[in-house]
Amino acid sequence: MANTLTGIIPTLYAALNTVSREMVGFIPAVRRDSNAERAAVGQTVRVPLGEAGELEDITPGAQPANSGDTTVDHTDVTITKSKAAPVRWNGEEQRAVGSTGVYNQILADQFTDAMRKLVNAVEVDLSLAAMAGASRAHGTAGTAPFGTAGDLSDFAGVAQILDVNGAPIVDRQLVLGSMAMANLRGKQSVLFKVNEAGTNDMLRNGMTDRVQNFALRYSGGINLHTKGTGAGYVADGAHAAGVSGIVLKTGTGTVLAGDIVTFNGDTNKYVVNTGITGPATLGIGKPGLLAALADGGAMTIGANYTPNAAFARGAIVLAARAPAVPEGGDSADDAMTITDPVTGMTFEVRVYRQYRQVKYEVCLAWGCAVVKPEHVALLIG
Repeated sequence: MANTLTGIIPTLYAALNTVSREMVGFIPAVRRDSNAERAAVGQTVRVPLGEAGELEDITPGAQPANSGDTTVDHTDVTITKSKAAPVRWNGEEQRAVGSTGVYNQILADQFTDAMRKLVNAVEVDLSLAAMAGASRAHGTAGTAPFGTAGDLSDFAGVAQILDVNGAPIVDRQLVLGSMAMANLRGKQSVLFKVNEAGTNDMLRNGMTDRVQNFALRYSGGINLHTKGTGAGYVADGAHAAGVSGIVLKTGTGTVLAGDIVTFNGDTNKYVVNTGITGPATLGIGKPGLLAALADGGAMTIGANYTPNAAFARGAIVLAARAPAVPEGGDSADDAMTITDPVTGMTFEVRVYRQYRQVKYEVCLAWGCAVVKPEHVALLIG
């Protein structure tokens, strides 16, 4: 059969070589989950979060203490999106450009853009998930991190949050946006002076491997978070340290997931995981309050900010797969999958022959979630 999908495989891989060089930070940094990938769009995969009971004294006797019951918590991961980037040509259009010899180049550019759109959409979703599922934040809203020459305390700030929360030491990730990365490249000479850094990676390539136990990554999917309109909220009753559901009263306006809030007498910057539109119970990231909150304690919502993210790899899950087709297939004439070696994302490409035209689709289905808020911290700027 002439003009099948197999005939454009070289074009697809030429496009892939360009896509793999995009600013992709979250996709290679998070955990991939094969169980969630098997779910249908909208189907929930429940991730149990088991904990042991509280410590108890050992008392010798005929029988051990009748203890050990706990409430097993959970987090849900859902395949939320199934998207295709379409590319369509009719016979007259192909003839019009074919004589100039640029059809294959145009088609390569179209596939490049198709894969870029899908990768960028996944990257944005992961950034939003990290922002709305984090525990606490470090930094100053509106001021990009690492802006003071010779000062790497921003690394220490997010590391301290993860340390206190018990995040694993191994495989920590720090995904930065453009302003934070620009400051690292331009102001932190300890990273690009070879005699101080011990490597010329930052000097020659504008990137380095690990700093203070974080794998540095650069993302084009980090965007400004605009806070809600909430004001005047105060605690309705006393809340003990460790509580993550904060009952609020008297205030008005919205408090959005991802907003940064502080409470009277507590300097910790808590990240809102579950927002409100009026007096109700606000959800902050686990492990919850680090200090007790008195009845009537005022809550302050921070300013708009850019959410760079530090986390342990297993704290954020990405499930991505080819969109499902019915048993026996659909009307596609051909289909294949190609894997991006940088991000590990696998795209499906399908071709549909229609009346005097052909339509290609570059497809992906995905979902993501934070399964361990304690192991995610924001570096705001």
